[in-house]
Amino acid sequence: MVDSVEISRVNIRDTVSFDISVWMNHPDDWEFRPGLSVEGQNFIISDLNDGSQMASIELDDEQMETIQRDRVAELRVKFQVHGMHGKMKKIHPIIADGKAKKLATANWKTTQSVQFN
Repeated sequence: MVDSVEISRVNIRDTVSFDISVWMNHPDDWEFRPGLSVEGQNFIISDLNDGSQMASIELDDEQMETIQRDRVAELRVKFQVHGMHGKMKKIHPIIADGKAKKLATANWKTTQSVQFN
């Protein structure tokens, strides 16, 4: 199950794009089904399983105009798990090429329709 959702950035590319971080409770959790909606100037991400609101952000006029025109939004999701992804305190370099190892991250990009209330 999803623990929390944070909207970190809103951009306008071809359509409105939202960068979000999704924190899961366990590495084997697969239950993330977002529903997107707009109420007034607020963009809301809700859970399709139970209908609860997970995150919201207020959009400016240009973003609202773009999302009303397209009726879709692009989500750029970064999945993270508590206790698994944190800051590395000690870097273990790869001797062959001099680069440090990175923590595993799961990224997801999708375009979904937006409901207007």
